Amino acid sequence: MVKVVDKSFQPFSRLRASSLCRRDTPATNAREAIGWWETRRIPFNLIVGIAGILSIVVICIVGLGSYFLFDGGEGDFGIPPPLFLAVEVLLFGIMANVFFTGGWLVELIVRKLWPKEADRFATLSFSLGLIFSVFLTLLPAIVIGAAGIFGLAGHLLRVVHMRQF
Repeated sequence: MVKVVDKSFQPFSRLRASSLCRRDTPATNAREAIGWWETRRIPFNLIVGIAGILSIVVICIVGLGSYFLFDGGEGDFGIPPPLFLAVEVLLFGIMANVFFTGGWLVELIVRKLWPKEADRFATLSFSLGLIFSVFLTLLPAIVIGAAGIFGLAGHLLRVVHMRQF
């Protein structure tokens, strides 16, 4: 018996079908194509920004936990200086928007070379770009969070091991 999988439950298919990523009417010229992209710049920045805030919160929690749980600074993770964090966030936001602009620039090239594929390219590249940007934004939190959990486990195991002797 063959099981049919409904694609509407798959996250990527659902994202591509959302009004944010869908292009209901084909763009007939460069101005319409750019307009489609630019109407999505603010939602894109908000989604990536929320992921960035979550990432910063996780990094700060791990840094504070390391500081307080491991005798005031013996931990492996420190809280990044606020100025460094602000510059890093600003640079990341600028680069995300440079690559976002690259999306519609490449669409214009695709529109010239393969006009029938341009709309499909736009929706696919926007969807993949959004997923990649959110993943890249969350990556520091994933790495630091995992390292923090392993560091805590290692610290607890050393404490338990040391107390047995």
